[in-house]
Amino acid sequence: MFPIRDHNPSARIPYVTYLLIAINVAVFAWQYGALQDVRASNQFLYDYAFWPILFANGEGFTGFFTHMFLHGGFMHLAGNMLFLWIFGDNMEDEMGHIPFAIFYVLSGFAAAYIQYLPDTLSQIPMVGASGAIAGVMGGYLLLFPKAKVDIFVFFIIFFRIFPIPSFIVLGVWMALQVFNGLGSDLNGGGTAYWAHVGGFIAGFLMTIPLWLRRGAAAYWDRTDGHPPHPETRYPTSNVPVIRRRK
Repeated sequence: MFPIRDHNPSARIPYVTYLLIAINVAVFAWQYGALQDVRASNQFLYDYAFWPILFANGEGFTGFFTHMFLHGGFMHLAGNMLFLWIFGDNMEDEMGHIPFAIFYVLSGFAAAYIQYLPDTLSQIPMVGASGAIAGVMGGYLLLFPKAKVDIFVFFIIFFRIFPIPSFIVLGVWMALQVFNGLGSDLNGGGTAYWAHVGGFIAGFLMTIPLWLRRGAAAYWDRTDGHPPHPETRYPTSNVPVIRRRK
């Protein structure tokens, strides 16, 4: 089960969102196309990933920023860019291009720092835009808690597309990050769950001033938690149900 689109159109072209997607894809293509040598790839990670142990020793500050544009594989990149494409345009629409770019980077900083705190001497590098995008999701939750998000569900013998309120989609996603973070081994590598949690909370908090300017709870009352403009209407899903033959 994963989201594929929302019903929340943006009023302006999300140039920053498109630029961020383009940069991430270009860096990934360059990294995996040009750095086939293992030594070169390791040096690339050393130079541009976020290394907690280096940061603790007063080094590796560039990685605090550049890690947001690196990915560990195609599915890692594709998943992150899908989430950015779904939620980024609306946050950019509400904030403006430059403020959104700053918001995105600060969310990434917060995500890296929260991941860093539990084990400041970790020698496991951190890469990925997930933390920054989690900040976008946190802000989206605050502004559009009832915006419809279509999720694709595949369950053994059938698959369907269902519209679900964003507070359920994002709330469940956040709960899973906390649950998995509590059960994860910080020294074992894998997904940086606490970076997701940190980025989400940071994005939510940084969006509060905008939400207050919109009227806070009164803003929700006026729109009933939905976007303050007509939602996109997609045709009923034509994805067929595949049934098991008897």
